[in-house]
Amino acid sequence: MEQEKLVRATLRTIKGVGSQHLRQLIAYFGSAVKAWEAPQSKYLQVANQGKWIGEIIQERTNLDPREVGESLNKQGISLITPDEPGYPPLLAELADAPPLLYYRGHLRGDTEVLAIVGSRQATAYGKAAARVLARDSAAKGLVIASGLARGIDTAAHQGALESGGTTWAFLGCGLDRVYPLENQRLAENILEKGALLSEFPPGSPPLAIHFPARNRLISGCSRGVLVVESAEKSGALITVDFALEQGREVFAVPGPIFSKVSRGTHHLLRQGAKIVEGIEDICNEVPAWSTHVCQVSINPARLHQKKEAPVGLDLGSILVQLSDVPLHIDQITLHSTLPVSSISLALLELQLGGKVIQLPGQHYVLAREC
Repeated sequence: MEQEKLVRATLRTIKGVGSQHLRQLIAYFGSAVKAWEAPQSKYLQVANQGKWIGEIIQERTNLDPREVGESLNKQGISLITPDEPGYPPLLAELADAPPLLYYRGHLRGDTEVLAIVGSRQATAYGKAAARVLARDSAAKGLVIASGLARGIDTAAHQGALESGGTTWAFLGCGLDRVYPLENQRLAENILEKGALLSEFPPGSPPLAIHFPARNRLISGCSRGVLVVESAEKSGALITVDFALEQGREVFAVPGPIFSKVSRGTHHLLRQGAKIVEGIEDICNEVPAWSTHVCQVSINPARLHQKKEAPVGLDLGSILVQLSDVPLHIDQITLHSTLPVSSISLALLELQLGGKVIQLPGQHYVLAREC
């Protein structure tokens, strides 16, 4: 690793030195290396003096950037700065872009990114919607960004992976751990083509104050933010606030009127967020995507291949999913044990049997007698 990045990483290990203070040092001294080598008298001239300046003066004599670099290498953690290829390009354009990102996995500079966020207490409907939309978007070549949290975030990452596409997970802690721990396997799968990213150095715990900063990165790296489910007050709405400040498009998926986790998304729709029922709704609102990205699929329609099986063997796997809430055929397909080619025929069989009703747009509900 080059010296500038190593010094930035070393400064970030000092108590009280966050991304904002690191930006301030770089702006004042010209680089992190110059700041590291500057005499104490120069530090005393830095504006907005605080304890963090004293911490740097005291700790830099005890720290060796080479040792920091060796530790990062052992953990498989890489560093990237805004002026380097691979750093999320839209994020790099922001005035408050992190002067240093930690990442594991693979980053590309020529990326178009869609953020998908939502409730940790997601419903089956919400998780299915996030999964399908992420799958279809990733199949078009979009990178799916989210936060690796339970619920909607998890479903979004999984959907992107199912298409063979790429997904980025931004963490609110250091990359020496996965939070929540239950997503360890998912994190490992993401690393095959995508990346785990954080602006927090290794050893940083998943503190509540870290997650708004994490949300800022999710929206900042994306051209649009899609909210699938959200309560009236939630982290997803904080991400939307950042998205609006950053000039990003905001999308929302409508939900059942009885669902508490749909109140936030319905509020967004009333405020002017674009309603999304499929990938076309997203593409039509983003000129940069509608002209090329959304016209081509990077994967053929092999997203849910299964061996053929006789129709009728497991109609129950469809019935258990249905209720009074309309469910799209793509959502039914994700959770059925039947092969893709048999789903439509199975639904027709259930309709003829009076057990299922088809609504416009390939949505299905249980018939009342069920």
